[in-house]
Amino acid sequence: MTFKLDRKKDALYYSDQIKRGHLSSEELLQSSFQTINEKNPLLNAVVHKRENKAMQEAFEQSWKDRPFGGVPILLKELGQDMIGEPARAGSKLLKDHRSSYTSHFVAQLIRAGFIPIGSTNVPEFGFTNITHSELFGPARNPYNLELNAGGSSGGAAAAVASGMVPLAGASDGGGSIRIPASFTGLIGLKPTRGRTPIGPGTGRAWQGAAISFALTKSMRDTAAMLDSMQVIQAAAAFSTPLFSEGYLASLNKPFKTSKKIAYSLKSPIGTPVSQEAEQAVMNAVSWLEKKGFSVEENKPDIDGVDLMRSYYVMNAAETAAMLGNLEKARGRSISRDDVELLTWVLFQAGKAVSAVKYSNTLNTWDTAAEKAAEFNETYDLFLQPATADTAPRIDKIYWNDTFKNKMQNTGSFSPDEQQQLIWDMWEESLTLTPFTQQANLTGQPAISLPTHLTKNGLPLGIQFTAPKGHEHWLLQIGQMMETDGLFI
Repeated sequence: MTFKLDRKKDALYYSDQIKRGHLSSEELLQSSFQTINEKNPLLNAVVHKRENKAMQEAFEQSWKDRPFGGVPILLKELGQDMIGEPARAGSKLLKDHRSSYTSHFVAQLIRAGFIPIGSTNVPEFGFTNITHSELFGPARNPYNLELNAGGSSGGAAAAVASGMVPLAGASDGGGSIRIPASFTGLIGLKPTRGRTPIGPGTGRAWQGAAISFALTKSMRDTAAMLDSMQVIQAAAAFSTPLFSEGYLASLNKPFKTSKKIAYSLKSPIGTPVSQEAEQAVMNAVSWLEKKGFSVEENKPDIDGVDLMRSYYVMNAAETAAMLGNLEKARGRSISRDDVELLTWVLFQAGKAVSAVKYSNTLNTWDTAAEKAAEFNETYDLFLQPATADTAPRIDKIYWNDTFKNKMQNTGSFSPDEQQQLIWDMWEESLTLTPFTQQANLTGQPAISLPTHLTKNGLPLGIQFTAPKGHEHWLLQIGQMMETDGLFI
């Protein structure tokens, strides 16, 4: 299958066309809905459309002073809530749920001029690196319909890559922006912890590991989007100083070749990395050296296995808290039939996580952040594969019947056995995507860039990680690569 992204017609292009009077917002929205209607039956990227409301909003407003005025956007149907619209989080437990509020992130999108036109497919509660829920089925990859678009922002990735919208809302709690970006040839930035809006009703997401942003096609859209979305929230648990110079204004400033860049081809958990992923990094290393950068093979002194185990403790405990609160709100217990098997395992294991274990988990993250900061005293950027290989098939089976039976009986195991079960449950999928989680737990910004196309014609991204608060470095190096024609 031959597939090529049109990177020139990005969100800023369409916004400019609207401002110049060459195109109306209504016409642009009509085009998006037409493309959704044509392509979504194959891709299963969009799970809800708000066509009448969006068209009315396009008609009623002026877009003169908004950076993305009149441009359609799809929201991730997980945490990017809009009042009165479905908020199902990919779960049959919430199949009839509609939001009673608009999230601060979505409100900020609307202030920037975006018009939400619907929502995208996600795995149940965003727990997996692929998008395939029992409620909605798989989100397919535009490069090959037999492959998954990735997760958990897989619906968003499929929508942007296929041209339904120029960019889409996404979020990242362990790679959920960067993984689908790698699999579908997009740009996937995870900003610094505390950079973009959160809430209402919460000041942190997954203890600061998760953050909302977007999947994009161009570096200038990424920069302008970050300009529009960076905030200081007094109520938020984490806050990052505003970048007053402006990301779009700084985009074409040269990333000084005096910067030192480290690279690694090794998985943080010691698992195999494909030759194509290694080649993607080495191609980038060769380009960096030709540009005059000092590049060395090195990596932070962080125990990747220990860090991932701490991440899973958090996943389990947060799941138990979330579902426990749902039980209280609904006045009934949540049964095995209400949720998918993976969610059930996390729910049962999370009930057994002690306060001591949870506190030590967060200490593990803080220690990793210290080591990452020490590493950045020597190296300005850290380059790795974004994913260890290309997107998996949509019919990939991760667990046999024997293992599923163990998962069904999670509640009968000891807490240590439950945590080992979680490791085993995710081991094969983690092998595919072991590089993204570290930045979530240290709070650093990281970006997946679409620089490599495999011999089979499939995208495979590279990942740069920067010190906290230095997204502009990631954007500038990405802009240099885009300008030099490195993007697929």
